[in-house]
Amino acid sequence: MRNLRLWGAAAAFSIAAGGLWGCGSGNGNDAPATAPAEPDQAATGTLRTLTYGDTASDALLGPFRRQNPDLDLKTATFNSVQSGAAKIAGGFETDIVQPCADEYQPLIERDLLRPIDPDGIKNWDRLAFRDDEGILRPDGLVNFVPIAAGPQGIIYNTEEIDEAPDSWADLFDPAYSGRVSIDGGTWLTPIAEAGMALGFDDPMSMTDEQVEQAKDYLIDHRDQFRSLIESDADKQNLFKAGEIVISDGGRGTAAALQEDGEPVKWVAPKEGAMAWVCGLAITSDAENVDAAYKLMNYFVSAAGQKVIAEAGLTMVNLDTISRVPKKLRYTADPRSLEGVIPEVQPDNWQTWERAWREVKSGA
Repeated sequence: MRNLRLWGAAAAFSIAAGGLWGCGSGNGNDAPATAPAEPDQAATGTLRTLTYGDTASDALLGPFRRQNPDLDLKTATFNSVQSGAAKIAGGFETDIVQPCADEYQPLIERDLLRPIDPDGIKNWDRLAFRDDEGILRPDGLVNFVPIAAGPQGIIYNTEEIDEAPDSWADLFDPAYSGRVSIDGGTWLTPIAEAGMALGFDDPMSMTDEQVEQAKDYLIDHRDQFRSLIESDADKQNLFKAGEIVISDGGRGTAAALQEDGEPVKWVAPKEGAMAWVCGLAITSDAENVDAAYKLMNYFVSAAGQKVIAEAGLTMVNLDTISRVPKKLRYTADPRSLEGVIPEVQPDNWQTWERAWREVKSGA
């Protein structure tokens, strides 16, 4: 768990919306979720969440639990929004789910989300990415509250690789055969990276033919990869075990490895790093809406954003940047993502998804 439109600049995160916002199989409430009447009151009752694993970490949620001692917070995790959507559609009950700008369509197609009331988010007008499509629905309603962002580049072991990699093509260099990992938790990232390795300048706008070429390139190089990584934790473990020496990945993952003493660096490939934006949404079957707003407000507060910055990620609340240690401010500042390639939902995303299934099956 993506040129970014931070303050209303020319379109970035341009996501095709046609046909995605009305049809689905959800039977819950699709009206905007009402903002709490007493937003400063501590949350009570039970709040259920379904997110990526890092979002449910004690480091992130510990302060929130202490602020709301009478709230029973029940967390569950997934490896992709697609699997999370399938879980909810299958009957799993949750109040909060975590979508990303390039991974929201499975939730929308099944009508699993309720729009957010911006009045319920204290810092809404100071949040980067708040007006981007995918976060903002075509009808002007808010799909989810952004909480963090981050760039996707290359991580490499400096003791094993003398010359720093500078291209996505380096992931496919036979010199590293069997000691490379690539993101396998979502279809967009590996296909986009393969497309850039092939020289396609605009990976998010690849034609069906180009997607097929990227798919074939991944299949032809399947033995290059030690693993199709499903989580950051798995990636870190493979680096620590010496099983991989180079991988795609985020600055946050590299920072975690460095903190553990691993000799790694993160670099932005010359073709361009990519960047993701993820957030929190209220489900159509949410029962504790007040507590859901409380959690979203915590994540965009100074306390929540500080933890996000300490994890090596990019903050979204522009008012909180000055409150983090100076050494973290560059990577924490959304302006550090200017010029990157936003990870967004391609118009022909079904072609991407189908191609990735073929890659994983070894077709």
